[in-house]
Amino acid sequence: MTALAAPPTNASLGRTVRSEWVKLSSIRSTWWTALAMVVLGAGFTTIISGIAAGDIASGKSHDSPGEYITQGLIFSQISAVVIGALVVTSEYGTGMIRATLAATPVRSRVLAAKAIVVSGFLFVVGVVTAFLGYFGGNAFFRSERVGISLGDEHMLRSMFGAGLYMAGLGLLAGAIGLLVRHTAAAISIVLALVFIIGQVVQLIPGTVGEWVMKLMPGNAGPGIVVPVSFGDNMLSPWTGFAVFVGEIALLGLAGLALFQKRDA
Repeated sequence: MTALAAPPTNASLGRTVRSEWVKLSSIRSTWWTALAMVVLGAGFTTIISGIAAGDIASGKSHDSPGEYITQGLIFSQISAVVIGALVVTSEYGTGMIRATLAATPVRSRVLAAKAIVVSGFLFVVGVVTAFLGYFGGNAFFRSERVGISLGDEHMLRSMFGAGLYMAGLGLLAGAIGLLVRHTAAAISIVLALVFIIGQVVQLIPGTVGEWVMKLMPGNAGPGIVVPVSFGDNMLSPWTGFAVFVGEIALLGLAGLALFQKRDA
């Protein structure tokens, strides 16, 4: 009698990535959340640009169209955070993490695969959202003869930077998810960091407060998304993004250390 072959228990990185993609793409909420990311981001960019176009053309506003062409992505951040957190925390809620680790006992490989899948997915969705917002918003600017071109300075950096920033937010949420292992807690912490704490620290007096504000994830990262800066008190786009990536890396390493020690 022929013995049945045992299933592989130490999948390669490629197999683990495919497995993580199947898990992510087979969940209906992933696609609904991604759709919300696109609709909110591109939709609000179009609406905000439509409202601003007339004032810019008439001279009532001295703003640049570039200040509005990615504005809707503020709302897309929420969807990116939700997807990033769920990639990690949902398996703890369902108990699937035990099956995942049985198939791939090398825990660092599991996390690498999750990071590749979530960052790649959010990069693509973020770029698509940015371009749709550009075409929708720029239609209003063009109708008022103040349109902007993709060939203008910093525009393509802004479009693809949107994907990089959304990918970073997903990784940030995943790292926090590793630390707290709870979906609602992970989402709440990241949203607080991005939307609330980054503004509250401005109350710290002097140069210390100024630098703490600049270095907060929700202030350092988004500079890569906007083609026209809103002020001189922020880090330059690529410097800010490098700081953002460094913060993600530190939290990710802390999460990996706990992931290696904790029981599933």
